[in-house]
Amino acid sequence: MQRSEAFFLQASSSSPIQFLIKYRRSTVSTYTPKASEIQRAWHVVDAEGLILGRMASEVAALLRGKHKPTFTPHIDTGDHVVIINADKVVLTGAKATDKNVYDHSGYPGGLRTRSYGAFLAERPEDAVRRTIRGMLPKNRLGRQQLRKLKVYRGTDHPHEAQQPQPLAIDHAKARTA
Repeated sequence: MQRSEAFFLQASSSSPIQFLIKYRRSTVSTYTPKASEIQRAWHVVDAEGLILGRMASEVAALLRGKHKPTFTPHIDTGDHVVIINADKVVLTGAKATDKNVYDHSGYPGGLRTRSYGAFLAERPEDAVRRTIRGMLPKNRLGRQQLRKLKVYRGTDHPHEAQQPQPLAIDHAKARTA
């Protein structure tokens, strides 16, 4: 008895629905981009007057590659992002005084607490990087994606050779009253 005859005999002995469920073949395969197929663009974001959290969520999506049709959650398909004027980013509400940053040395009693406003005034590059890091995966992939982020306090950056395209994040602008 050949294979096609065996399938026909099984199909006739059971209901057609059970046969389809048991022997359904999937013809659509999931696309996974290869490392050679990934094209990375460079973006520059001027953070002057932008709300920190709204800007960070957009930048995190760019770093992950969620804006591309080839996005794959377990592969780094994202772009490079350069953030300038990190010292002019804005916190809304009372976050500058009420929100805290916690660092621990690893020793007993080594917890250090600062307000986010003081942290932002002291080290704005680290404050922006820390905010974006919290929106990325907490594994090797997230660390790899974070390496594509460059944050600078002023307007100068050493990435002009990559010809970064300016990225406007209009919905993240702080309201001026």
